[in-house]
Amino acid sequence: MAKGKSYDLVIVESPTKAKTIGNFLGPDYVVMSSQGHIRDLKKNNFGVDISNNYAPEYIIPEDKQALVDELKKLSDKATSVWLASDEDREGEAISWHLSEVLGLDPATTKRIVFHEITSTAIHRAIETPRHIDMNLVNAQQARRVLDRLVGFELSPVLWRKVKPSLSAGRVQSVAVRILVEREREIFSFKAKSSYVVTARFVVADKKGSHEIKAELSKRFETADEVVAFLEKCKTARITVASVEKKPASKSPAPPFTTSTLQQEAGRKLGFSVSQTMSVAQKLYEDGNITYMRTDSVNLAEAALDMASKVISEKMGENYLKIRHYKTNSKGAQEAHEAIRPTYLDREKIDGSTSEQRLYELIWKRTVASQMADAKLEKTTVRIDLDNTDEHFVSSGEVITFDGFLRVYIESTDAENEDTKDENGLMPALEQGQVLAYKTIDSRERWTQRPPRYTEPSLVRKLEELGIGRPSTYAPTIKTIQQRGYVVKENREGNERQYNCISLADGKIEQSARTEITGAEKEKLFPTDIGMVVNDFLLVHFENVMSYDFTAKVEKEFDEIAEGQLEWQTVIDKFYRPFHSQVEDTMENSAKNTGERPLGEDPTTGKPVSVRIGRFGPMVQIGAAGDENDKPRYAALRHGQHIETITLEEAMKLFELPRNIGKYQEHDVVIGIGRFGPYIRHDGKFISLKRGVDDPYTIELETAIQRIEEKREADKNKIVKTFEQEPAMSVLNGRWGPYISYDGNNYKIPKEKQADASALTYEECVEICSQQQGKASKGKKRSAKPAAAKTTAVSKTAKTAKTVKKSKTAEASKTKVAKKKSSIK
Repeated sequence: MAKGKSYDLVIVESPTKAKTIGNFLGPDYVVMSSQGHIRDLKKNNFGVDISNNYAPEYIIPEDKQALVDELKKLSDKATSVWLASDEDREGEAISWHLSEVLGLDPATTKRIVFHEITSTAIHRAIETPRHIDMNLVNAQQARRVLDRLVGFELSPVLWRKVKPSLSAGRVQSVAVRILVEREREIFSFKAKSSYVVTARFVVADKKGSHEIKAELSKRFETADEVVAFLEKCKTARITVASVEKKPASKSPAPPFTTSTLQQEAGRKLGFSVSQTMSVAQKLYEDGNITYMRTDSVNLAEAALDMASKVISEKMGENYLKIRHYKTNSKGAQEAHEAIRPTYLDREKIDGSTSEQRLYELIWKRTVASQMADAKLEKTTVRIDLDNTDEHFVSSGEVITFDGFLRVYIESTDAENEDTKDENGLMPALEQGQVLAYKTIDSRERWTQRPPRYTEPSLVRKLEELGIGRPSTYAPTIKTIQQRGYVVKENREGNERQYNCISLADGKIEQSARTEITGAEKEKLFPTDIGMVVNDFLLVHFENVMSYDFTAKVEKEFDEIAEGQLEWQTVIDKFYRPFHSQVEDTMENSAKNTGERPLGEDPTTGKPVSVRIGRFGPMVQIGAAGDENDKPRYAALRHGQHIETITLEEAMKLFELPRNIGKYQEHDVVIGIGRFGPYIRHDGKFISLKRGVDDPYTIELETAIQRIEEKREADKNKIVKTFEQEPAMSVLNGRWGPYISYDGNNYKIPKEKQADASALTYEECVEICSQQQGKASKGKKRSAKPAAAKTTAVSKTAKTAKTVKKSKTAEASKTKVAKKKSSIK
């Protein structure tokens, strides 16, 4: 833009969006990014003036001040300012904060929103501006203030009554409750076995013989019952009792909302909820999809027209069925349009692999939603035996017209369920037709415990309960993991033996087989500290932890957004009784560490208990107040729980560290430390292989193998050393070769990585000098052999640091003096 030329200023949230929109608007517009929120609540005193009708106390963070100054200069000189943050409540609040901080004139300030970043959508928004919607802003403020009050009041209670450094949150704590309740269902679950009987029957016709798979309609409780039934099968006359054919159809799922996208991306692509939202945000900002935070399943007429054209041209008119979906969720706050590609004729996009995969999922779901039903023919055959009341059932399903299945099949959360084999295309059968058995097999199966939640299934549960909104699912799930209340991980299953009984060629045989059961993948596990905190909050703050209360608050936020409620009234109605609860709990409740007595130490007779300690869950032998004979402590192992650990398992924890022998005249000691199980040998520590080596059972031979493996790895790690400087070496790392010098690591340029062993001492010195202050440990220490210029820079930095330190000390003294003066 030419100097002095007039311009309009457009402020969006992200730099990527700014670049895309700037290309659409041309040289008469300056498009800037606010980089999210430019103001936040103060950290001290809640950031809320409770005595002044809960007025929020906002500040501009230090890292945003320079940006705010730049936006202020641009807005002062602009002809008009267009606030173009996202169209949800959070985006509305960002626009309001910008208006307040920049001192924008309402007469020349325009609020614009758009559901997709296309030239048409942007210019349409410019043509239809509006004012900032204060109802939406107040709904966002209400959520922010309420969450701040709950978190800041509850956290100190947890510090004093459970464990230091804990925290609580209104929605997060309820999410943890869901996981804890499921975990306890699993703890109390008792598997019950039964026998499932399946058969392969043979039927002959003019074309030859055909096999039919079928399952007995009844399950037997014992092996004896199975054997008795198979004895009858030996002599039974087996006939087709009935053949039932029914036409059926399947309809496609509606287009994606935020929740269903998070669920399906988790199931099909293995994305975490946060990853899904991050990738979707990038797709939106690049103009590839519509806005990704929405409760709506509706599609715009333009999108339906595009879908109609794509389906007709690619698959034919018989695959097209335009549908108008309606949003069922109450209080949908972003009920504008579902998540869809901005251009449906674009089946593929450029971008990262994650972006391409998520885009393809969105494209398929959107197109499939406007396609014809799939047509099926279901066949169910009942097979009777003439000497027993039991019967077999065989079912098959044939797709006669694939319809939307040609493009997309929705996944489900169903897990650990026994699924019947579908025969697909079945041979032609008639009532009364005689069959012969080929094999009749029975295997022992167990009832399945309730499945643990994955991130997608937890999102679904939160949505079902009315807890949270599209913008809150990802941060909620991320927060409960960051706080250590929940872990997401894989766990190996346990080996289990099961019984098989088979009938073939007139003979009944029994055999024992093994299977792995209970394996977990990407599941959410509440930790012991999460369970203890949950229990404490449920006892003392049952209303805050109530599913109904949390859902009710969400509805009140919706009513604030619609202008039906005043936000301060909602806050006040909650806060006054809540604050009284906090004070009462602080004064009258006992400390809760989840302590559980396990029994007595068989050797000393001292009491053994398990509880949350300073560094996590632990077992204690002895009483804490005994000065002469101090208690012994041991941390729980991975997978052990305060609620389920037994006395025998607890006592085993005190077997470590254990000396398992000598190797090369040095003791080999096994222990568990901060970073997990280890071997200590000759002053060095070698990690045991997780999931392979058990520190309580590992033998000397395996330990020696791990020691030698570590030595070999260390030997291969060294690429080159230098006589001129023993502290410098070229090493092999996880991401390739690098230079290690004086406690810091330095990156080798790409063009020199392939032949790192040929690097000279002088070249290494130069690389270290160039990267001074950027080493991986963050120490601003110059390489000793570096040039004089580098040393001078280092001295200057050191002097500046000293001056800064001196000024800080002076400021600190002044602050203390003022504080003392005010106290006097």
